[in-house]
Amino acid sequence: MKRNLIGIIAASALLALPLAAQDGGNTTGGTSGKPDSSAKPAAPAATISRAPGIEIQHIRPVDQRGLGMFEAPKKDTVTYTGFKLSWGGAFTQQFQGINHENTAAPKIVNNVDQNQLMRIGGGFNNAVANMYLNAQLAPGIRVQMTSYLSARHHQETWVKDGYILIDQSPLEFKPLQDLMKYVTLRVGHFEVNYGDAHFRRTDNGNAMYNPLVGNLLMDAFTTEIGAEVYVRTGPWLAMAGATGGETRGQVTVPEKRSPGFLGKVGFDKEFTENLRFRLTGSMFAQAKANNNSLFTGDRAGSRYYQIMVNTAGTEKDSAWTGNVQPGFQSETRSWVINPFVKFGALEFFGNIEQAKGRARTEPENRKWTQNAYELTYRLFNDNLYVAGRYNTAEGLLKGYTDDVKIERTQFGGGWFLTPNVLGKLEYVNQQYKNFPTTDIRNGGKFRGWMLEGVVAF
Repeated sequence: MKRNLIGIIAASALLALPLAAQDGGNTTGGTSGKPDSSAKPAAPAATISRAPGIEIQHIRPVDQRGLGMFEAPKKDTVTYTGFKLSWGGAFTQQFQGINHENTAAPKIVNNVDQNQLMRIGGGFNNAVANMYLNAQLAPGIRVQMTSYLSARHHQETWVKDGYILIDQSPLEFKPLQDLMKYVTLRVGHFEVNYGDAHFRRTDNGNAMYNPLVGNLLMDAFTTEIGAEVYVRTGPWLAMAGATGGETRGQVTVPEKRSPGFLGKVGFDKEFTENLRFRLTGSMFAQAKANNNSLFTGDRAGSRYYQIMVNTAGTEKDSAWTGNVQPGFQSETRSWVINPFVKFGALEFFGNIEQAKGRARTEPENRKWTQNAYELTYRLFNDNLYVAGRYNTAEGLLKGYTDDVKIERTQFGGGWFLTPNVLGKLEYVNQQYKNFPTTDIRNGGKFRGWMLEGVVAF
């Protein structure tokens, strides 16, 4: 019922837009349609913002204004005027028109072929939604909490993350105040800052930053408990952090766990009004874990529903269809390089990544590589855009003797009806290569269209 309500709200909002545009307001001063000669001339209408005001310091807006942002800004234009509390939300819904096929050999278990694909066709996916809570506690100090009101995998409401961000000294101590001009501290349960792709991905109900519908094949996204320290001066960025290395906090089986360490260095400069260049390198390392989550931390699920699953697959239990998870449960060592170039209306974003790791029962590490190249062209004051992405992931799965490879091509575009309302269209084509005949993904491929509506405020 909750998901139906979200869909009804979304449909009502979209239907109301053209009606609101047609209603210019009654300025005739009467019901007859004739001008009222006794009425005073109307004052010129003030410019009305269609985006909510920003009252919280050092924050990335969840709507169109957050495009092109990565880390939360160190420099801020919001004046501290006391304690502030801000609520927000985001929700999306898609119409999916995708077909899939495979060439896997039959695998009969209890008279059921485990490699027979589920029949799928055109239809709506269930809506998903986020809720945001931000509080300004003191100058340069804020708290953020994000909840998933509904998601493909975790269909109940649950808290995604919550942390404190400190950009200014809470003490009137000049050496510390001078230091905090360059330093940012983040502590809590947060989305770890490994790579830059997580700043451009779809996060459950919020798909504003992603120019396409699906995320990367090997989706490096997780929320973990720990701390990150940033040093920023001019165009330079450096970050070091330590976390528990898992999505959930754990105190059991200490012999199977160790801290996870991450770091990032980068350069980000707008040389002219039409040229910006950013380049970052990130790493993550954890010697041992009970359940490492760097490539399995997205508990929301993928955008391509029921793709490459058998007839028994459910929406919840096969939530990551279309993605590839390397299965580095126990040990992970990964690095990624992300270039970003904006030249006029054209944007390029790249993801060059390599990861090594193993599951607990494996004696040796396996290797995976991922490359992604994305072009976006924005026009009409960034309100309309077209985009394309080519993404490959290649490596060795647990128990396999040869590397497998997945290729995905995406083309599409979007239209910001307002800063808070976005419509997207995508064509996706994905192929699975070198999978053994016993794997349901042998000879697998899917292709088709996705239509997505997004609202965020």
